[in-house]
Amino acid sequence: MTPYPEKKASMKLEHLAISCGGTGGHFYPGLAVAREFKEQGGDVLLVIGGKNAPEQSKIADSYQIPNIQVKASAPGMRPLSAMRFFFNFFAGRSAAMEGFRKQGTQALLCMGSFASLPPAFAAKKLHIPIFLHDGNARLGKANKFLSRYARALALSFPSPDAEKCLCPSIFTGMPLRSELKNTTCSKAEALAKINEKYGTQFDASHPVLLAFGGSLGAASLNKAVLTLLSLPGAEKLQFIHLAGKGKMEELKASYDAFEGKKLLLESSGEMLYLYSAADLVICRAGGSTVAESACFGKYTVLVPYPYAAEDHQFDNASYLAQGGGASILRDDEFLAEKLGKIVTSFLSSPEIFLENGKKNLLKAKPEASGEIIAMMENLLFAAKGASGQGDH
Repeated sequence: MTPYPEKKASMKLEHLAISCGGTGGHFYPGLAVAREFKEQGGDVLLVIGGKNAPEQSKIADSYQIPNIQVKASAPGMRPLSAMRFFFNFFAGRSAAMEGFRKQGTQALLCMGSFASLPPAFAAKKLHIPIFLHDGNARLGKANKFLSRYARALALSFPSPDAEKCLCPSIFTGMPLRSELKNTTCSKAEALAKINEKYGTQFDASHPVLLAFGGSLGAASLNKAVLTLLSLPGAEKLQFIHLAGKGKMEELKASYDAFEGKKLLLESSGEMLYLYSAADLVICRAGGSTVAESACFGKYTVLVPYPYAAEDHQFDNASYLAQGGGASILRDDEFLAEKLGKIVTSFLSSPEIFLENGKKNLLKAKPEASGEIIAMMENLLFAAKGASGQGDH
C-alpha cells in the first residue's frame, strides 16, 4: 500500500461525484461519504445505477443528497446479456457525462460493482480524475479493471490481493453511517431505548446475544442460532434476532417455546442501539458488518457467506479474527455444533468475551469517510502545491 502525500491546507475539493449503485454494500458506503462531504461544505452528486437505483435514489433524497440514476447492467456472455450491457453502458455513460458537466465535477469516486463502469468511462472521457473504493478485503472485478484508470484505490481492509491493483492502494477503512459512529451509548441506555420502543423487558444485568444474517444467506445462520435455545443455561440469554427478508414467520414459530426474553425483527434501521445492547454478536462477514463490529468493540462470531465471490467474506472476517476479537465459523453441517460450543463458553465466562471484544476497537476506522475525502484532495492537489501553484 502506498501512503498519500501530506495535504496542502489551501487546496480543496469542492465538487465530487460518487458512483455507488448496485447492492447496499456499494450504495451505503457511498452515501456515507456523500453525507460527510456535504457536511464539510462540498457539492456532491450521487450517480446510481442498477436495478435498485429507484429505491436508492429515494434514500439519497431523504438525506437531501443530489443524485441521478443511470442505466447499468452486469456484463454477460450470452448475446442478449451482452447487448443489454452495451446498450446500458452507452446510455449510462451519456447520462453521467451530462450530470458531470452540470455539476462541474472535479473528481469521481467509484464504490465498485458493474454500476461504476458507465460513470467511470464518462469521467475518463471528460478527463475527470477517478478514485476507487473497495468494501471488501479481496478486490472486486470492477475495481481491478478500473484501477488502470484510477489515481488511487481506498481499501476497507488490508487486502490479500492488492498486487492486482494497477494504481496506488491506500488503507482508509469502510465508510459508516454517521449514526453508527456514536458508539458511546451504554448497554443500559440502549436496552432502555429498545424496551421503550418494542415493549420488551430486557435486563442490562443479563447477557444479550445479537444475531443477524444480512441480505443474503440468513436461512442457515438462523437455523444454527435456533439450536442455541436448547443449550444448558440458554434461559439466561436475551436474544435480539433479525430474521432477514421473508423469514420472520418461520423464526417466530421457532421461538414460541422459548421462555426467555427475546426481540424478533425482520430488519432494523437502529443498529446503534442493537450493537450497543449486545454482549455477543453472531453474523455474516460483509464489509460493513465487520467494520461496524470493530467500531462497537463487540466480540463477534463471523460466519462468512459460503457463496460470496472468491470467498471474500472470509478475508473480511480474518481482519478481526487475527486481532483476537472474533471467531470464524464455516457455514457447513457442523456450524450449529461449533456455535453451541462458543456460546456455552460465553455463558461460563462472559467477561473474557467482553474483554476480547474490545480488541476490535484497535481495528476500527470510524473516520473512514473523512480519510477518503482527504486522500482524494491530497492526490489531486499535491502536484500543484509542490510546484508552487495557487488554489484550484
